[in-house]
Amino acid sequence: MEHSVLGHTRWTFSAGWIPAQSTGREPEYTSRNVLCVLNTSSGDACVRVTVYHEDRDPISPYEILVPASRVRHVRINDLIDPEAVPLGRPYGLVLISDAPIVAQLVYVDTRKNNLAVAMISGVPDVGRRSS
Repeated sequence: MEHSVLGHTRWTFSAGWIPAQSTGREPEYTSRNVLCVLNTSSGDACVRVTVYHEDRDPISPYEILVPASRVRHVRINDLIDPEAVPLGRPYGLVLISDAPIVAQLVYVDTRKNNLAVAMISGVPDVGRRSS
């Protein structure tokens, strides 16, 4: 089935936060954020992630390979090179990809016995600038 390539090459997320506490067994019930990336192109996408913090310099690059015509889910908790993303601290993300992608961030909070899950779409850079 033929389809057009969807997405953008630059995405931002300003409201990241991973609870430091969890309940239940690991890894299924670990509080986490999951970056979900869809690549509808016919070639692999290399996504470079920069993590921004409120009280220190940004950290980069974290690199994520998303195969052609695939989706990839990566726990932010698992981004450890060049350094682990701190738990219990606000962060923001900038994604720059060498192919168009669609990106979403999923929050899973297991601090209480009931799970809380939320999903947000990133903001794509469509080439417009504010003045």
